[in-house]
Amino acid sequence: MMRALVSAPEGPLLTEVARPSPGPGQVLVRVRAAPLNRADLAMLKGAAHGAVGGMGMPLGFEWAGEIAALGDGVTGWKSGDRVMGAGGGAFAEYTLGYAALIHSVPSKLDYAEAATMPVAVQTMHDAIVTNGALQSGQSVLIQGASSGVGLMGLLIAKQLGAGLVIGTSTSPEKRTRLGDFGADLALDSADAGWVDQVLEATDGKGVDLVVDQLAGPLFNQTMRATRIGGRIVNVGRMAGETAAIDFDMHSMRRITYVGVTFRTRSGREVAELVARARDDLGPAIMAGKLALPVDSRFPLAEAHAAFEAMATNQHFGKIVLTTD
Repeated sequence: MMRALVSAPEGPLLTEVARPSPGPGQVLVRVRAAPLNRADLAMLKGAAHGAVGGMGMPLGFEWAGEIAALGDGVTGWKSGDRVMGAGGGAFAEYTLGYAALIHSVPSKLDYAEAATMPVAVQTMHDAIVTNGALQSGQSVLIQGASSGVGLMGLLIAKQLGAGLVIGTSTSPEKRTRLGDFGADLALDSADAGWVDQVLEATDGKGVDLVVDQLAGPLFNQTMRATRIGGRIVNVGRMAGETAAIDFDMHSMRRITYVGVTFRTRSGREVAELVARARDDLGPAIMAGKLALPVDSRFPLAEAHAAFEAMATNQHFGKIVLTTD
C-alpha cells in the first residue's frame, strides 16, 4: 500500500491505495516531488486529462524521484537512479513511468526543481521545434510567458538560437522577471498597444513564431503581431476556448496555425517526441540551463493549500508537492 492524493467529489483526498507494479518497459518510481499544473484544477473532482485522471484515481502527471524497481525488458536504468518524467499518478508515494519517457535528474537540481521540467520541456520543444520549425535568428513571441511552461519556452527559444524573444504577462511583477529567462522584451497582452510594440520591435513585420497559450479573443491581435508567412502554435487557451476569428487576416498574412496536445498522441508518438527533446536539449538540461523556479513546496497532507495557491494565480514558477 501507499499514500496517494486521489480525486473525490469533495476535492483531493489523501488516502491509502495499492502500490503499482511495473509492467514490461516500465519502471516503478519512488516519488519525491510532483508539481501542480493548471490541468490538475480540472481533475480535482474526477475530470480526465487525456488518458490520465478520473474519479478515485491518483492525481498529478509529472514527477521526480528514484527508480525502485524495473519491469521486464528495461535496459539502461537501474534501481536508485534519480529520474524525472511525465505520467499519471504523480501525487503519490510511488508511480509508474515508461523507460522510454524518463530523463535523468541533473546533479545540480533537487527533486522539486527536477519535477517541474518534464511537461514543460516536452511541450515547448514540440511547439518551438517540431511544430514551430524555429530557425536560428528568428523572432519568437511566447503568449502567457510567466507560467512555468511559458518560462521554459523563453529558455528553450534562447537555447536554440532565437533572435528577438518576446514574452507577455498581464502581471507587472511577473513581467519584470521575464528577462531572467531570456525575454528581450516583456509586454502586457491586456494593454491595447501591445501589438504595436511588437511591430515596432520587429521593424513593422511581426514575429516569425508565436507560441500561444492564451487564444480566445486575443487571437486576432496575435495574428496581427505575426509576420506574413509566420507560424502560430497553440498550446493553451487560458484566455478562452472560442472566439470570432478574422479569417481574412489569416489568409492575407498567410499564417500557418497549428494546434498541439499530448492527449491525442499515441505512446509511440510521445516517445519519439521525448527522444527528439532529449537529443536537442539533453546537454542543456544536464547543465542546469533550463531550470524553472519553484514558487512554493507543500507536503501531500497540505495539498488543499497548494491547490488554493494555484487557483489564485499569484505564483511565479511552479507549486510543488513533496512526499517526504
